[in-house]
Amino acid sequence: MKTMATHWRRILTVFVTAQVLLVVNAFEEEDVPEEWILLHVVQGQIGAGNYSYLRLNHEGKIVLQMRSLKGDADLYVSDVTLHPSFDEYELQSVTCGQDIVHVPAHFRRPVGIGIYGHPSHLESEFEMKVYYDRTVVQYPFGEASYNPEEMEANQKYSQSTEDESQDEESVFWTILIGILKLILEILF
Repeated sequence: MKTMATHWRRILTVFVTAQVLLVVNAFEEEDVPEEWILLHVVQGQIGAGNYSYLRLNHEGKIVLQMRSLKGDADLYVSDVTLHPSFDEYELQSVTCGQDIVHVPAHFRRPVGIGIYGHPSHLESEFEMKVYYDRTVVQYPFGEASYNPEEMEANQKYSQSTEDESQDEESVFWTILIGILKLILEILF
């Protein structure tokens, strides 16, 4: 009876181990759409508070899929600067897990990619997969309804008018506080 219990315990242990391995393998294999073509795999290490920079020259819609193997690496992307940072970027992904950024086809090439080692870890290791996205986007109102350059110009105009009104408000408050300080000094 005792040998039979040991036998079943071994079978149960093997079964549970096999199930755990299946679950782990399912999590490790990424579910990537068939429209994505793998172009590059980049692995690297980055120290806490430091940047590592890459340059993307490939045209079209690109998907950057990065995961931190150790520590926490964050992803910053720009078509304006080749050295994007947490202060200057157009696209970002700053999760503690997998970071994904979809680089649109209209971004000017070369595109700057900044990988930042978060200060919460002395060193971070990362693996980034670069995919070409062949997905065809169907515009419901025709392609002419979406003009990225026009949208960008409109966004910059609205941001500049907001900035101007904030600047005017800031000057107003600075002057008002200065006058109040002067009055308080005269009174006391």
